[in-house]
Amino acid sequence: MLTAMPHASTIPRRRFLASLAAGATVPALAAQPAGSTMPARLVASTRQAIPIVGLGSWITFNVGRDAPLRAECTRVVQAFLDGGGRVIDSSPMYGSSQDVIGQALRTLGAAGQVFAADKVWTGDGSAQGAAQAEASRQLWGVPRFALLQVHNLLNWQAHLPMLLRLKAEGRVGHVGITTSEGRRHAEFEQLMRTQPLDFVQFTYNPLDREAEQRLLPLAADRGIAVLVNRPFRQGELTQRLARHPLPPWAAEAGATSWAQLVLKFILAHPAVTCVIPATSQVAHVRENLAAARGPLPDAALRGRIAGHLQAL
Repeated sequence: MLTAMPHASTIPRRRFLASLAAGATVPALAAQPAGSTMPARLVASTRQAIPIVGLGSWITFNVGRDAPLRAECTRVVQAFLDGGGRVIDSSPMYGSSQDVIGQALRTLGAAGQVFAADKVWTGDGSAQGAAQAEASRQLWGVPRFALLQVHNLLNWQAHLPMLLRLKAEGRVGHVGITTSEGRRHAEFEQLMRTQPLDFVQFTYNPLDREAEQRLLPLAADRGIAVLVNRPFRQGELTQRLARHPLPPWAAEAGATSWAQLVLKFILAHPAVTCVIPATSQVAHVRENLAAARGPLPDAALRGRIAGHLQAL
């Protein structure tokens, strides 16, 4: 069981903005799970703590029926759990990813170890959305989802009330909404202001920083947990950075790779709860998890990271 402690999303807006001005980096961390080296942060609405680096599954787990690739995905999940990870995110949009995750959890006997996050993604009504969510749950093989989200706000008017009902009935742990690549931020912000959301998920990294203007401060103000997607721009960012040497000053943040420097930049923002990079390689998942350990950059170093990446 993860132990709860104060989290950034419980910080009043005035103190949150003051902390940024003072160069603060991260919120207080929750106690780590026994035997884990992974720091955790609290979900304000339920007082549940989750480790700060998760695992996405977009593209990387969409391997169809290919047995060797499925086995490799199982090894990725095992390395992720062994390293203290718990948050795994998927969607019906992601092809075979849900089934691949379910196979991995069954193989490892780990269905009860994960913070299972999935989405509703259909233009049909709430009944169809609920049926899709149940089909997704069966693919995962989990008793219930820890988090269900409206994927890219698709037909949120029908699905968000349905998800909130499921939460009230105890059939879902948390409810949220998602977007990516900077899309529909105005509508997203309005829902953050008016709906009882536990989580929001959007894109944020040293080059995609629009969320810093309104969404991240609003999440802190409203006590909404933040999942960050596409930290590496679907791999394009790290592939481009690989052509350049890692600057020596990256060691100030404890980063030994470009991927870790990007993840540390994200995790250093006080409103971020968890980042969910996707990978299909064991070496990469271990590298990503290592970004949670050691120091995180202060405000000055975060600015230096962003400026350096923009120049490259």
